[in-house]
Amino acid sequence: MPDLPESSPPDSRTLIRFLVQLGAALVLSGEAVDQVHGELLAVARRCGHPDVSIVVLPTVLMIQADGAADSRIQLHSVASSRSLRLDQVSAVYELVRRATAGELDPADGLVELERIRTAPAPYGPVIRTIGLGVLSAGFALALQPTPMGVAGAFVLGMLVGLVLLARIPGLAPVLPVVVSFAVAAIVFVVAHHYSGDNPIRSLIPPLVVFLPGAAITTGTMELAAGQTISGASRLVEGLVDLMLLSFGIVAAAALVGAPTSDLLDRPVDRLGPWTVPLSLLAIALGNHLHHCAPRRAVPWILLVLAAALGGQAAGAALFSPELSAFFGALAMTPLVLLIGRHPKGPPTMVLFLPAFWLLVPGAAGLIGVTAIVGTDSRLGPADFTDTMVTVLAIALGVLLGTAAVRAAGQVRTRTLSGLASVGWIRED
Repeated sequence: MPDLPESSPPDSRTLIRFLVQLGAALVLSGEAVDQVHGELLAVARRCGHPDVSIVVLPTVLMIQADGAADSRIQLHSVASSRSLRLDQVSAVYELVRRATAGELDPADGLVELERIRTAPAPYGPVIRTIGLGVLSAGFALALQPTPMGVAGAFVLGMLVGLVLLARIPGLAPVLPVVVSFAVAAIVFVVAHHYSGDNPIRSLIPPLVVFLPGAAITTGTMELAAGQTISGASRLVEGLVDLMLLSFGIVAAAALVGAPTSDLLDRPVDRLGPWTVPLSLLAIALGNHLHHCAPRRAVPWILLVLAAALGGQAAGAALFSPELSAFFGALAMTPLVLLIGRHPKGPPTMVLFLPAFWLLVPGAAGLIGVTAIVGTDSRLGPADFTDTMVTVLAIALGVLLGTAAVRAAGQVRTRTLSGLASVGWIRED
């Protein structure tokens, strides 16, 4: 990363270094680029540099030290494959809060960011591996609640966790293909001897950490906010990820000689509605153990998951299943924003990410893409179309929920100001 010219005052150089490192951390936290831009501008203004120009993209940040036409622009590349754990996300947003409040200068902020980046996981490999098994079992309870499906998801989730934590050099770019191939091969072989479950749904929960549902939804929201480059790139990345996962599944089916019917979706439910609260508990616990969500955030995560699922169920009952994701996102978004403003509440992204995974638009998309690639069934395009509708519904629900909270905040502020102006309440 190139240094700024020596003519820049030391505080400007330090501030720009802090902003690019902080922006990279926010991008790796999964935040939309327009929100990252707003957070960085707020920090810059608080540090006395309102003339800083900032451009944020998913893989690069560009920051100009001042408004002069001949000033240099500092570039910073963001390694998009290195996402942060939820405990790191929480620490990053706490750092943003302190910097915006003027409680942290840029030099100390750089030290704190390095500490966050290099901080070891609060749980060791064994606990985190078990955590991914619990998380996979939770999604199995939501997608296909059968005894075999839940047990298989737990075991396969732990196997995937071992591969992820091994961090084999050079394997990261092809890891989704390798893992989806291995998981699918195991599932199809077992399905050949045990035909009671739906194979394509049995292999989705262990692959949940690779599903790009959150990225696709964030990209759609960025497009709606006018961030064309960022939104389009996230959408393309998400679709490519789906293609890679489906390629591994189809290749495994061809290798083991699985019939094409195994690539089609046939939902099976043998355990009943009591699995719903159990799945929420397992998903919240799995996020705590594997993704290292702070312990104090777990009850909040469980509350947001319940709100998302409750909104989804209400939307399906009152309107249609196709619109259920919209109501799930609309129900959870105001709750997430209000919790994020609570003094003891976790940051919004710590709550949003598990909720996005629960709505799992990527799961239906993976089923649809796999059916398109591996079969000639008409169900594949229909499933994929349903996924795109679900993504749009989630994005719209989040946008409307955010707008409603902001509008309510503005009404409250104006009402209090009006009451204070006539002497009905005190100004403070």
